[in-house]
Amino acid sequence: MERVGFIGLGTMGGPMAANIRRRQFPMAVHDVRAEAMARLAELGAEPAEGAAAVARAADVVITMLPGPKEVSATLAAILTEARPGMLVMDMSTVDPETTDAAAAACRTKGVAFVDAPVGRLSQHAERGESLFMVGAEADDFARVKPLLEAMGTTIHHCGLPGAGTRTKLVNNLMTVCLCALNAEALTLASAFGLDLGKTLAVLNGTTAVNGQLSVNYPNKALAGDLAPGFMIDLAHKDLSLILAAGNAAKVPLAATAAIRELYSIARGAGRGRQDMTAVLDTLCDLAGVQAPRNG
Repeated sequence: MERVGFIGLGTMGGPMAANIRRRQFPMAVHDVRAEAMARLAELGAEPAEGAAAVARAADVVITMLPGPKEVSATLAAILTEARPGMLVMDMSTVDPETTDAAAAACRTKGVAFVDAPVGRLSQHAERGESLFMVGAEADDFARVKPLLEAMGTTIHHCGLPGAGTRTKLVNNLMTVCLCALNAEALTLASAFGLDLGKTLAVLNGTTAVNGQLSVNYPNKALAGDLAPGFMIDLAHKDLSLILAAGNAAKVPLAATAAIRELYSIARGAGRGRQDMTAVLDTLCDLAGVQAPRNG
């Protein structure tokens, strides 16, 4: 079996790494938090003192990190241990420039590179039901597929390296913007004094329906659960990456720009580490109405 290294054991990375380890892949792990490594050590993974140490112990090194800065710094450390046959798979959500630079740096060192950002939420990662958008050469895709199958149920090979990251930005534009649009609609419904159940029945029975409204909201904000499945801080970060990528491609994204500022308001209200559906509570606070809840 491939020796796997996993760097970044956060809300998504931790359960993803655990699901690989449960398939009995030999694994070295690293995270800035000792307790995160300890949880993987309980499953038989070997904690490592840094990215270079992970790379020395692994054939395939997986990174799941907060953003471009962390990905670039970590990759530089990994490539100090570059050797023939090594593969790096970055699963972070970053901008296309970071992914393209990472792929080029790996090529220079003779290391294969795959970008495979993650769809769905932390609860899906816990259950091994994530979705992956993969950019890879055909041989490299075949090599990482067993690892992806250990972590998720849906795998899309989107094209060559870089295609996964670009697909993820398109996906997150829709996901994060729909979350905010739902929040506006539900805030207006609350201000009108409408019955939440009846309003949702109408919205979910017309073309207004969307996955955020039908799946995420009932399980998060409407249930009073604002623990992060996907944090407002990350939603804001992703919209910033999307706007920068759109600007580079000369694609106007006016609605996305306006919606990002709603997430800026939520962050300013101290909700940055809450679930992104907490944007509903932010809007309700601004409108002076009670945030709707199931039941």
